[in-house]
Amino acid sequence: MCRLFVMQDPASYECETRAVRLHGHTTSIRLEAEFWAILEEIAAREGVPLSRFLCSLHDEVLQHQGDIPNFASMLRVTCALYLRDPVAHASAVAARRAREIDAVVA
Repeated sequence: MCRLFVMQDPASYECETRAVRLHGHTTSIRLEAEFWAILEEIAAREGVPLSRFLCSLHDEVLQHQGDIPNFASMLRVTCALYLRDPVAHASAVAARRAREIDAVVA
């Protein structure tokens, strides 16, 4: 077994429950500390607070799929996809910002 995995800080996989407001409704989300850290990193790269990022992500998924049966699991997968290809994420953010700027200028 690789020592990298065995020597993890137990705090990284401790569960944290955070209250989040999604369009005026407060809900609790329970994730491991490391997932919260990754989500905070993604939000920072997006240039928004974590709460706004979570709300936007929730809205986008609802628009595309109509339902989110397990938001916490979807957030974990979001973290995995981000870690798998951060360059694609950076490109998507840049493209979205360019569209936003074009919309303001037009």
